[in-house]
Amino acid sequence: MPRVSTEEPSDELPPFAELVLELTERIPAGRVMTYGDVAEYLAGEESEAIPSGVVVGRRAGGPRQVGRVMALYGGSVPWWRVVRADGALLPGHELRALGHYRDEGTPLRPVRGRGPARGSAAAEHLPRIDLPRARWDGR
Repeated sequence: MPRVSTEEPSDELPPFAELVLELTERIPAGRVMTYGDVAEYLAGEESEAIPSGVVVGRRAGGPRQVGRVMALYGGSVPWWRVVRADGALLPGHELRALGHYRDEGTPLRPVRGRGPARGSAAAEHLPRIDLPRARWDGR
């Protein structure tokens, strides 16, 4: 039989999620970080900047975990500034993200004849983030 918790559900975010969301809020308009950039940045932070017990880096705070945090909690921050490593727009949110990128002046690469796109069929007709120009290093 599964254990049933008698504790009240917590409104607190997990510490790693707080770090991801705080960094996301600091990304300037018109700039982006990849999921991997966020994980790497957090893994390289000064130890006193990371609360004790929070594991970052490859084991518990890699790109997939950053993506999970953004999927679960990212709606209250500029989620469109954390992107895939290939610069493709987030499947299912392409048009909303593209509107933000255009409003903020985020560098985009023009649409070129590409093979089949991962994600939605509309993605193959949309520009991608120009990562060399748009990427922010956290400074």
